[in-house]
Amino acid sequence: MTSDAPMAADDTGRPSFATGLDRLLAEVSRLEGRSYGLLAHGASVDHRLQPAHLALAAAGRSPARLFGPEHGFYGVEQDMVPAADTIDPWTGVPIVSLYGTDSESLTPRSEAYDGLDLLVIDLQDVGARYYTYAATAVWAAEVALGAGCEVWVLDRSNPLGGEIVEGNTLGSGFESFVGAFKIPVRHGLTIGELVLLEAGRRGWASDGLEVFKLSGWQRSDLWPATGRPWIAPSPNLPKFAGTVLYPGLCLVEATQLSEGRGTTRPFQLVGAPGVDAPALADALNDQHHPGVVFSPTWFKPQFQKHAGQACAGVQIEVLDARQVVPYELGVELVAALYNAAGESFAWRDEPYEFVTHQPAIDLLTGGGQLRAALESGSDFRPWMEGWGDDEERFRDEREEVLLYR
Repeated sequence: MTSDAPMAADDTGRPSFATGLDRLLAEVSRLEGRSYGLLAHGASVDHRLQPAHLALAAAGRSPARLFGPEHGFYGVEQDMVPAADTIDPWTGVPIVSLYGTDSESLTPRSEAYDGLDLLVIDLQDVGARYYTYAATAVWAAEVALGAGCEVWVLDRSNPLGGEIVEGNTLGSGFESFVGAFKIPVRHGLTIGELVLLEAGRRGWASDGLEVFKLSGWQRSDLWPATGRPWIAPSPNLPKFAGTVLYPGLCLVEATQLSEGRGTTRPFQLVGAPGVDAPALADALNDQHHPGVVFSPTWFKPQFQKHAGQACAGVQIEVLDARQVVPYELGVELVAALYNAAGESFAWRDEPYEFVTHQPAIDLLTGGGQLRAALESGSDFRPWMEGWGDDEERFRDEREEVLLYR
């Protein structure tokens, strides 16, 4: 079920942009008499940029319980840092963390919904398979429905648009928090559509789930078309440019090189001590990746990998977000780093999102093909050429859940 009551139009005749939260606030009387929980985070704001729980409280419909995804309800924790249950300092409402010290913490227990009859989900996704909020939304919704709660998903736009699908789908046996669903890396769905996709796959009853649709968003729209300022949905995506690159640059997390965490330009800086930065920049620019340019640079992370050390590498500038092919870029970048970084290159060998038995690069790419090709010196491009079949199959499957045409 979807809620898509008409919203006001702008001076072009196109409906004004409104998120699912904006639409709920416009019909907030629907919350009368409901005891509900709210799964949200720092980017869950209304058109006035007010946090969702405060906007709902000001409308006289305060949530009874708050749920926070990875990074915590306010987005203050770094990646893979547990967030504790706590009390919201502004409203006194309890916050339940859905990212703790083990994989079991990622799925709420049914008792987390005691006393509730509704779960409202308002999370800003970024359009990449690895981004964990979609997994949290689906898993939290599934338990809520099983506990007798309705689920309302307040939809938000996909910052990378809804037209382009890119990459291989997740291989069997490589499921994890950073690869929870059998979808391509760049899936082109909103979070509401992702929940509907998994609802169909999992056979959920349709009468307990409702998506509050966006207004004024078209599948061709990237984030700037919304007219809203970019608010970081997680600590290391402070800029839209980093979000454009994230579906590819996240692969660097699977190495011992820095992906720019600990700097003001995460996912736009890549490097490590000992890297030949000019040679790396030349090699990448010679590949003519559309929409970007690589510049040799130095940077010093203040935390995480190579903290306090001067790193040589490249800065990636986004010249045209519409032209960027991020996953392909990321694969080619990792290959270039593997060949150019010498002893500076190594795969991440620490546990990754609670998984210890598989390399992080295999979890992110959804299989072992890229790593095996690089380690054996063979050509990885035939694997890339096979993405087209996965992309076509997924485009066909997703047709039935597309809310915006």
